[in-house]
Amino acid sequence: MRGLTHRAVDRAAGLPLGSTSYYARTRAALLSLTMARMVALDQVSPRPGGLAESIAGFAFEAITSGRTRMLARYEFALEATRRPELRAVYDEGGLLIRRLAVEALTAAGSSDPARHAALVVNWLEGTIFDSLAGTGSLAPPGFEALVESAREVLAGIGVG
Repeated sequence: MRGLTHRAVDRAAGLPLGSTSYYARTRAALLSLTMARMVALDQVSPRPGGLAESIAGFAFEAITSGRTRMLARYEFALEATRRPELRAVYDEGGLLIRRLAVEALTAAGSSDPARHAALVVNWLEGTIFDSLAGTGSLAPPGFEALVESAREVLAGIGVG
């Protein structure tokens, strides 16, 4: 988190030094803009197949091509616990994935979409965290293993 500075962003973006500070005067503003951009990048696109494949696809992307962004998200999660001004921006992303899960589970015939969405999102978050930062990082699951697990979770809540 300490490496995220105005100067570092200018360098990474190939901008003249001072450009980033024009848009984000303070470090808090820089962090808020960065978190908002991460939320925008996290838009979920459905995968071909069923609900289990979409859920597994989200997790698989997060632990493979989205690894760096997901690790940054964990850094921001911790930072948001120390900086209340970042909490709302961080929560925006979490609320988005929960709304999408409620919509998907409603369409799939869930008897309690809000409660079931919380269970599915918690499974997703735990699986992704374990695969990136936990002991599961020693042998992260592949796409097919994630599909199988997602099917089991959906079967457990009576959807699928």
